[in-house]
Amino acid sequence: MGATVREKGYTHWDGTLVERRFPWWPITRTGILLAFRKKRFKLVFAAAFVPAFIFLVGIYISERLEDFERFLQGSDRFLNIGPKYFSTYFTNDSLLFLIVLVLAYGAGGLIADDLKHSSLQLYFARPLVKRDYLIGKMSVIAFFVLILTALPGLVLVAFKLVFAGSFKFFLQYPWLPLAIVGYAALLTVFFAFYVLLLSSVSKNARYVMVMIFGVYIFSNVLFGILRGIFKTPYMALFSVPANLQQAGAFLFGQKLPHAVPAVWSFAVLAGLCLLAAAVLDRKIRGVEVIR
Repeated sequence: MGATVREKGYTHWDGTLVERRFPWWPITRTGILLAFRKKRFKLVFAAAFVPAFIFLVGIYISERLEDFERFLQGSDRFLNIGPKYFSTYFTNDSLLFLIVLVLAYGAGGLIADDLKHSSLQLYFARPLVKRDYLIGKMSVIAFFVLILTALPGLVLVAFKLVFAGSFKFFLQYPWLPLAIVGYAALLTVFFAFYVLLLSSVSKNARYVMVMIFGVYIFSNVLFGILRGIFKTPYMALFSVPANLQQAGAFLFGQKLPHAVPAVWSFAVLAGLCLLAAAVLDRKIRGVEVIR
C-alpha cells in the first residue's frame, strides 16, 4: 500500500465540511466555564441570589402570619403576595445592581479578550459566521441573567403554591408566570447588547468592567441632576435602571415609578439595543471561509 506523495506547498482539502447544528455552543460553554474560574466570581454569583432568598422567606412568613405576628408589628401589609410583590422583587435596585455586578465580573471580557489576543480571525477561520459568534457570546449573558431572574421568579411562584397548599394564587394570577418570563427575556436581550457593546470598545477587560458599572451608575446620577434642573419626570429616560424599572412595572401591571408613558422606556431600551447592534456589526469583522 503506497503512500501519496505531494509537492511542498498548499494542498486543497478534499473532505466534506460537516455543519454543526449549534456551532455557537462551544463559545457559550467556554464563556460560562471561564467566568466561574475568575477570582471571586463564585462569591459574587452566590451573593446575587440573596434577594431571591429574602423574598422566599417573605412568602413563607405570609403563609404563617399567626406565627410571626409578634415580630411583624404592623409590617404584614408588605407581605401581601401578588403581582406587586413580584414586581418589587424584579425591579428593586439591589437585584438590578447585582445582575450588573455578575455580568461585569463574568462577561466583561467576552469580546475584549478576543480583541486583545486577535482571536477573531481564529473564530472565523472555522465554519463559523458572525451571527454564530454573537449568539455564542450573548448566550453566556443569557445564562447568567435568566438564572438570576426567570429561575428564581418561577421558583417563588412554585413555593407560594406549596406553602399555600392550593392553586388559588395561580388561578387568581394565571398571567404572572408569563410576566416573569417576559421581563426576564427583556432583561436578557437588553443586557446582552449592553455588555457586548461595552466589551467591544476596548481590549482591556478591566476597563470594560469599569465601564459596565460606570455607564449604569452614571446614567442614574445624570437622571437625578437633570430632574433637579428641568423639574420633569421625563429625565428618567436618561437612566438605564429607571427605564428597566418602568418596563418591569408595566409588564407586572403596577403603577409606573415615574410619570412617563412606559412606551418611551421601551423605545429607549430598544434604541440602545439597535445602537449596540450597529456598533457590533462594525466591530466584529470576519473573514470569508473557503469551503
